[in-house]
Amino acid sequence: MATHSPGPHFISHDEAQRFIIIIDDSGMSKTNAVKAAILIMILGGVAYFALRQRQARPLAIGDSAPDFSVPALPSGSLDLKNYRGQIVVLNLWATWCPPCVEETPSLEKFAEKMRDRGVIVLSVSVDEDQKTLQDFIQKNHISYPVGRDPDRSLAAHYGTFQFPETYILDRRGLVAEKVVGATDWDDPRIQNFVLDLARGSNR
Repeated sequence: MATHSPGPHFISHDEAQRFIIIIDDSGMSKTNAVKAAILIMILGGVAYFALRQRQARPLAIGDSAPDFSVPALPSGSLDLKNYRGQIVVLNLWATWCPPCVEETPSLEKFAEKMRDRGVIVLSVSVDEDQKTLQDFIQKNHISYPVGRDPDRSLAAHYGTFQFPETYILDRRGLVAEKVVGATDWDDPRIQNFVLDLARGSNR
């Protein structure tokens, strides 16, 4: 499910004209009004490109996964550094995302199966409503750690804007695989890939 943050609002030609008329009526010369309108549009464009530059580049295979610490449910924090040395399956998701909900049962089964093989599933939800998230966890008997990222700062840092998105990290914390969209975690191919990582096989 694609998610989009509201984009910057550029002043249209008609809006600029209305702006000119308003300040012209207040006593400012039309020439100065035009200059002011142009300056506002320029500043808006500069702000837009500054925001674009601050957005993180999406992580790619081979990249080092950035450390993070987010609030965990029901309490405490979820810290990536605590799982270094293990194979980490990091799932970014939300309860309002139908594909995320669809893959939850198979992800839970996957987490249970892999738990004793040096593989840990971590999930970080971008839900804003904590109670909705807690109710979902209880209803679906989710046993793996769940963190919260309601302002999507972690998701943005990872370059994730579509949910679900899953990063499979090797023991060094490098991205070994990236799964965009929902997947069937019962699929032998993905299970074998993760098990090979856990055994230390090179791919």
